[in-house]
Amino acid sequence: MNPPKTDARRRHDPSVRGFASDNYAGVHPEVLAALALANGGHQVAYGEDVYTEHLQQVVRGHFGATAEAYPVFNGTGANVVALQAVTDRWGAVICAESAHINTDEGGAPEQVAGIKLLTVPAPDGKLTPELIDRQAFGFDDEHRAMPQVVSITQSTELGTVYTPDEIRAICDHAHAHGLTVHLDGSRLGNAAASLDVPMRAFTNAAGVDLLSLGGTKNGAMYGEAVVVINHERVRRMKHLRKTSMQLASKMRFVSVQLEALLAKDLWLRNARHANEMARRLAEGVRAVDGVEILHPVQSNAVFARLPHAVTERLQKRFRFYFWDEAAGDVRWMCAYDTSEDDVDAFVAAVKEEMTSR
Repeated sequence: MNPPKTDARRRHDPSVRGFASDNYAGVHPEVLAALALANGGHQVAYGEDVYTEHLQQVVRGHFGATAEAYPVFNGTGANVVALQAVTDRWGAVICAESAHINTDEGGAPEQVAGIKLLTVPAPDGKLTPELIDRQAFGFDDEHRAMPQVVSITQSTELGTVYTPDEIRAICDHAHAHGLTVHLDGSRLGNAAASLDVPMRAFTNAAGVDLLSLGGTKNGAMYGEAVVVINHERVRRMKHLRKTSMQLASKMRFVSVQLEALLAKDLWLRNARHANEMARRLAEGVRAVDGVEILHPVQSNAVFARLPHAVTERLQKRFRFYFWDEAAGDVRWMCAYDTSEDDVDAFVAAVKEEMTSR
């Protein structure tokens, strides 16, 4: 029996955009162009290619002379590999209850890395030295997982942003306890754009030891990286990346995407635009009677509360998710390709549905 012929054609309407996730967005044209340039011919596999080599220079320009990037496939992989590299088998990671590693990794830190997560409530998504102290104890108690790492998220799962001073205080406090600081930066560009500071201001300059650097949410097709800053605290990254199934054979196609974003200002342009669209959305719905904005809109996320029935009707018109369905809380995400018309159409729909409730 002959196999079916391929039928490569567009199967979606590229003009349709929702507010469910910045992962829904396509690949930025400049990233696609970079992928095409990296294609053709042969390059050494598993990271010994010229694109991965050049990426190191680009990353050091952002995160300091000691920074070394280990490209991986996805954000879960970046976090799992990074946390494995700074914990022992008996180690634990202190994080906010709302942290992505706790709520949205499907248990990967526990399943793959065997790491105990020690969570603390953080109403705005941000840890503080005082909150860290709720779990930073019992280091010599064999009956308790040993705290070894503090993991923070920038920007947070609630769309809030740490200032450089806040991260510096966390790093100083954690290091005084002998703890390593990991930063989950899947939306690192959005935080830098919000603060209007370079990424180094709240990473290497603030004392962060290693970070997970996002690309997918900011215009890449796929691909993130673990960036090691303090090599004294990190062990066997190359081996952990391989055994965690995050070593790409054709790594040049991950590296060139990160290079396209980071070498100039594409990462910042994309992040600024997404943030601006989130602010426009928040301002539009804030004026609608019955809609409550739940958290400060500091990046590209808007969290709101509105009647359950209104949300269900809106979801038939625009794609987005409940954040806490029982409470009626929703999350609206903007991406690098969200347009003003997209936002205005959604705000108009919110007004219509709230009027007809």
